[in-house]
Amino acid sequence: MEIEYCFYKGESSLRLFKIITIFIISLGLLTACGNASYKKESKATIKIVNTTFHEKAKKPSKKSEKIHFYLPFGYEIDDSTPNNIILKNGSKTYILFVNPQEGPSSEVVYKTTVEQYKKLDTNEKFTDDKMFGYLTIKKLKDDMNEMTVGVGGAKITTQVKTSSLEEEAKAMTQIVHSVTYK
Repeated sequence: MEIEYCFYKGESSLRLFKIITIFIISLGLLTACGNASYKKESKATIKIVNTTFHEKAKKPSKKSEKIHFYLPFGYEIDDSTPNNIILKNGSKTYILFVNPQEGPSSEVVYKTTVEQYKKLDTNEKFTDDKMFGYLTIKKLKDDMNEMTVGVGGAKITTQVKTSSLEEEAKAMTQIVHSVTYK
């Protein structure tokens, strides 16, 4: 009897081990398939920012004190100070910063933004005859990123999942590209 019991107990443990192993492998595969590739998403994000940067700026639809800017559908002003505007879109928060002393071709805000980081995962610049633009992305934990899009003396920053980089970057570029100071 004793021998049969040990055999049965060992078989049960082996079966449980196999089930747990299969579960862990399956979970790992599902997680890997669900996460967007940073490399792929960042390339698409660079492309959309470049395209949007070179399009005609959207007409400003909102203002906060002397800052006029376009806000896409769903975005709203949450709070503001003379140079910072906190925007909301659902649960997402964005900080729009404007330095009125710097025009659309200035690189001052870009340089101070880049100096804040030891290393950026994406750091792209865009120019045309009248403007200087940029995109910076710093990877954070848990598939999150800190993304900043700027044009001259204006920039907008948020935290975003890797899978949403491209979509968020387009709206952010439209906003920052439309900024005027009156």
